[in-house]
Amino acid sequence: MKQRTEERMDQDLAFLLRYENIAWYEDGVVKILDRRIYPIRVEHVICKTYAEVAEAIRQMVTQSEGPYIAAAMGMVLAVQEVKDRTKETILAQSDEAAYALSHARPTTSRQMQAVVNDARQVIRDALAEGCFGQALVEAVHAYALHYLNEKYQRYTRIGQRMEELLPQRATILTQCFPGTIVGTMLRACRQKGKEVILYCAETRPYFQGARLTASVACDMGADVTVISDNMPAYVLMNKDVDVFLSASDVITRDGHVINKIGTFQIALAARYSNVPYYVTGTPDPQHRDTSQIVIEERDPRLVTESMGQKITMEGVKGYYPAFDITPPEFVSGVVTEKGVLSPYELDRYFDE
Repeated sequence: MKQRTEERMDQDLAFLLRYENIAWYEDGVVKILDRRIYPIRVEHVICKTYAEVAEAIRQMVTQSEGPYIAAAMGMVLAVQEVKDRTKETILAQSDEAAYALSHARPTTSRQMQAVVNDARQVIRDALAEGCFGQALVEAVHAYALHYLNEKYQRYTRIGQRMEELLPQRATILTQCFPGTIVGTMLRACRQKGKEVILYCAETRPYFQGARLTASVACDMGADVTVISDNMPAYVLMNKDVDVFLSASDVITRDGHVINKIGTFQIALAARYSNVPYYVTGTPDPQHRDTSQIVIEERDPRLVTESMGQKITMEGVKGYYPAFDITPPEFVSGVVTEKGVLSPYELDRYFDE
């Protein structure tokens, strides 16, 4: 099968956002930057099977856009493991891998299915053309690279849309890790000569805001300050914040935003302070409303410790719902690659 050759869309982005530092297939393994410990240490988890990729996704080795890219690369490993076997064996393996990779984390499983199902279709089409062995692996790898680059093309457009909403000197409060969007937004602002000041909520217990968002911003030369998770309301009222910005794990078609726990409470404070809340992402066609959303609950020990160090007395319990749901009345706009939409008119996204 003919492979695509495309210009990479990760130029001028921070180290954390470079393709090789998210999830990368090379020399028969998938290498995933361990975002649980970055930037304290720069280490990669090496996965030799699709099952190991699924486990890395489950264990939060990568977050934000990372699990989707890891799933695409995991499908390459699934084929590699059985590339010289029968057609039936390859198809069965791809089905098993698709399920394992897409269901590694429950809240986003429906969205993840789109990634792996497209890979399954590439596998079926390649087999129909008589493509086996290393050529089959290369076909699925080409799909994964195209998926990654296409995703970054969309992020670039969203970053440009976000830049258009900002004044010449913009102060932004972020929640968790807005992923590649924060990088493409900062790149677009730099191209337009805009100055950006970021306040990043730390986002316990994984500290994605402190470790990931702040690292990307610092890497790209922005003025960035980390605040603890009990400071956003004060910052919104006292630091002339122009915009509260978050990414999204799911945006339902009726305008609800499912994102890292704490997003809703910041949206409430932003409303009180008359600061607009913009969420970046794509409305999910499979979620009309929140009725089928499963809020993932993670290991409560992560709340009773900090970066591996226990901080509570023995016998104290923890509780860790990973996401919350922000109703559309608290959302000023949904920033998509097609434009900024009202949370009440997201069906417009699917008109074309």
